[in-house]
Amino acid sequence: MKKLPFTCFFLLISLLGFSQYEYRDSNRIGIFFGVNQYTLDTKNFDAKPESGWNAGLSIRGNFYNNWDMVYAIQFSENNFTVATKNGVLLNEDVNYALPSAQIALQLSYKIVPNHLSVEFGPLIQLNGKLKLDTENENNIISGTTLFAKDIQDISKFNFYPTAGITFGIKHLRLNVSYQYGLLNTLGNLNSKNIGTNFKGNSSMVNGNVILYL
Repeated sequence: MKKLPFTCFFLLISLLGFSQYEYRDSNRIGIFFGVNQYTLDTKNFDAKPESGWNAGLSIRGNFYNNWDMVYAIQFSENNFTVATKNGVLLNEDVNYALPSAQIALQLSYKIVPNHLSVEFGPLIQLNGKLKLDTENENNIISGTTLFAKDIQDISKFNFYPTAGITFGIKHLRLNVSYQYGLLNTLGNLNSKNIGTNFKGNSSMVNGNVILYL
């Protein structure tokens, strides 16, 4: 994950260069930030959704008639909690933070130009290791014999179809989107000698404020 921000930055610069060449009269470069709610749907343990944050850059350019093309890179911290028992066997929900980066390419249909559009398309997400507080690492995950620290090294890659709506004024808009991960978020744990049949799918609801320059 250490080299990921630099890789994404250079990719965005490449996309910007291409977009400027192709659509130089209609480009809009956006800076956005917002919140997300991350859900991990799994039967392996009791996970609950929590809120996190987003920040990133996007490029919007005319594609064809009422269609735009939107390129975006988003950096996020996604959070969820897992039910555990601490050293004295008291129930305790442990928070996991997932640092991630997304690269998206979406089609956008302009219902009202500069004011209202709907977007859909694919994105890929690159994940870091799950982070949790040191004092919770040896909690026992409820219903299992696993320590809380045992499930940190999840799968590094996921693919998300996403759909959303963007509305507002020319230079300031709100985007709300839903993403569902098609790949097994917990798949990497099946090779860690801590058990098998780990399976979980991620989904997210994002709300971002976009400032178009």
